[in-house]
Amino acid sequence: MNGQLIEADRVWTGRTFEMHQAVRVGADGTVLEIGSDLRPADGERRVRLPGRALLPGFVNAHSHAFQRGLRGRGERFPRGAGSFWTWREAMYELVASLDPDRFRDLCIQAFREMLAAGMTTVGEFHYFHHLSDEHDFAADSLVLEAAREAGIRIVLLYAYYRTGGIGSPLQGGQTRFSTPSLDLYRKRLDALSEQLDPKTQSLGIVAHSIRAVDLDELEALHREACDRGWVFHMHLEEQRQEIAACREAYGKTPMEVVLDRVDPAATPTTAVHCTHTEGPSMERYLDRGGRVCICPLTEANLADGIADLPTMADGIRQNRISLGSDSNARISMLEEMRWLEYVQRLALERRGVVTNDDGLLGPNLLNIATRAGARSLGLPVGSIEPGQLADLLTLDLGHPSLALVEDEHLLDALILGAADGAIDKVCVGGTWKGLFSQAR
Repeated sequence: MNGQLIEADRVWTGRTFEMHQAVRVGADGTVLEIGSDLRPADGERRVRLPGRALLPGFVNAHSHAFQRGLRGRGERFPRGAGSFWTWREAMYELVASLDPDRFRDLCIQAFREMLAAGMTTVGEFHYFHHLSDEHDFAADSLVLEAAREAGIRIVLLYAYYRTGGIGSPLQGGQTRFSTPSLDLYRKRLDALSEQLDPKTQSLGIVAHSIRAVDLDELEALHREACDRGWVFHMHLEEQRQEIAACREAYGKTPMEVVLDRVDPAATPTTAVHCTHTEGPSMERYLDRGGRVCICPLTEANLADGIADLPTMADGIRQNRISLGSDSNARISMLEEMRWLEYVQRLALERRGVVTNDDGLLGPNLLNIATRAGARSLGLPVGSIEPGQLADLLTLDLGHPSLALVEDEHLLDALILGAADGAIDKVCVGGTWKGLFSQAR
């Protein structure tokens, strides 16, 4: 692939939209330079984007792609009651029903929907390993194949899942998630490393949750991530029942246990959800370099609760709070950003919770959806600047949901009011997906 010069009406440069900028992308898919006076070089492809704004592609830091198959399921409550735990039973029923073709199709569909919503990168928190009662690990390769076919950048966050609860064996559908030993887990990492497309695929290490690993394993997994130079992710304190069980078993909350056992600064370490993390523990975790991924649409769907975002204010400023689509009941980064702010408004009865030091909402939310997710996944994406991979999205300035919006309000209008249809096309590492006819 030759290099290309991308010309857009507006380009997001990190603080504002600048008019009539061009972005030069090298043959390797890396941004080389940005400017208003750039001209195509010999042999360079010219991509004209009239009526479009160019933004960094969104980074989805936490997904379970197969759960796209739950959309519309588990939403009937004949007794007027439902919880995370009843939803989990519906998920186990889905797990038992999936064959390789159906599993792969669900992953491809989820990844394509992400691209259509402007998500150019996904952190796929993958714990569904076996598509039969045998330990076949067949699903592992299928996820990578699905991402390759869809054309999305993926960090396969490969989950270790050995116990069904603290000190309890795996039961029922959980057996499809089993990794019987750390030794086998390491062998699987090595085998998967050989299957990666190095241009768009990488690996990360996961302890599924405090329910699924013992404390020595937690420590060993984090050490493995440090040794390999990979990111480390873990579900943490999503449910009050999880916290109560951990207190009973270890005399501490899951977050306190993690802080006793690992150094979050040693490798990018992301705790997913933290819906019920106590303020002092969260402050200690962030002070030690930890990161958090919040999944507002899923947390609302599952009635998890609302994370204490004001306590995470320092983490937001340092690009250490990211967003994920999690169960993929709805795939929309615009809505994830909206819900992140709006549920806080409802809980706190005030507006403008996720703002920067200048009181601006849009730039902070966009950073959460781009830069922060990139750092959680350890990738050079999430911004349009030299040295970063050209993972981009285009915004149709003529879309009805953006009609009559003035330039100074464009970002806030996009995040708080636009339809997903305003996101026109995406580019992953310099490769465009369905580029419209004006490009040449």
